[in-house]
Amino acid sequence: MYDYLVAGCGFAGAVLAERLASQLGKRCLVVDRRDHIGGNAYDEHDAAGVLVHRYGPHYFRTDSQRVIDYLGQFTEWHHVDYKVLSWSDGQFWQFPINLNTFEQLVGHPATSEEMQRALEEWRVPIDGPPRNSEEAVVSQVGWELYEKFFKNYTRKQWQRDPSELDASVCGRIPIRTNRDDRYLSERFQALPAEGYTKMFERMLGHPGIEVVLGKDYREVAAEVKFDQMIYTGPVDAYFDHCHGELPYRTLEFEPETIEREYFQPAMQVNYPNDHGFTRIVEIKHATGQKLPVTTIVREYPADYSLGKEPYYPVPCPASKSIYTRYAELARAEKGVTFVGRLARYRYYNMDQVVAMALKKFADIAAAAAAGA
Repeated sequence: MYDYLVAGCGFAGAVLAERLASQLGKRCLVVDRRDHIGGNAYDEHDAAGVLVHRYGPHYFRTDSQRVIDYLGQFTEWHHVDYKVLSWSDGQFWQFPINLNTFEQLVGHPATSEEMQRALEEWRVPIDGPPRNSEEAVVSQVGWELYEKFFKNYTRKQWQRDPSELDASVCGRIPIRTNRDDRYLSERFQALPAEGYTKMFERMLGHPGIEVVLGKDYREVAAEVKFDQMIYTGPVDAYFDHCHGELPYRTLEFEPETIEREYFQPAMQVNYPNDHGFTRIVEIKHATGQKLPVTTIVREYPADYSLGKEPYYPVPCPASKSIYTRYAELARAEKGVTFVGRLARYRYYNMDQVVAMALKKFADIAAAAAAGA
């Protein structure tokens, strides 16, 4: 007999299982259809000894001290500023767009004020807030930089024109008029010092937690008794796609080990206008491993179909309409808590998922206290 069956062993499921077991003394059975813990954040050492992120790079960052303090119970941190370049027109460009990028474009040293004046000339005026990703970019930097860095990258990644996607897709990328060339803006940027998998092992090491891998949660649910369920998988799958399939994008990864210390000048190089892949990731730049060899991963976006991994919810009007109907079913479902990126059909960062799970635990604990 378990108090909770937790479907999914990524951040949402692991955080809730850990909190329920360690703080409320609940017995939790965590089930994942994959053969490992950690969800998409799972990392492992490949045959060459390089620590790689199996499901694409996971750049942890946050402005939440609560999230830092919580995860810090289970890991030391390796601090890093994530650096990204973009390959376009036969050269590497600083990315996200910053003053260094502007100097590359104009071909001479410049000031923040000069860049600001240029952007004001290049910007495309729009009425009100951006309605889509194309407007989100051209209203800040104009057409030339949009086409150099954003337009075709977005088309490859999503198989949709930026004008068809929510403004948040491209709006997540900062535009800076200073020399801050970090990919991300959050004050805390780091990776678990021994990797994500080690951190998850410690989170799930409580004696009140049992983990079953390689099985579907429905199969396990039919074999055991439990009071409540935490569900972190695709919300449409939970309801047997009764309102149709929600659209996702998936990814295919092509790793290659190379007999030299580093392959490229940054951990990530985007290829907006060349090749079938969107980017090459060399995570060793971020992990700080000292090895004479390196492993790169070419990342190809792909169409999603059942049986593949659903990585990215597609933020467009049609998908929002479908999800609204599933959200109504989820709210009405008794004894099941839906939490996480797939269950909420939204592209959350890792720290946002952790914060969501901590908030959900606080709600559960408060309800338990009130009932007592």
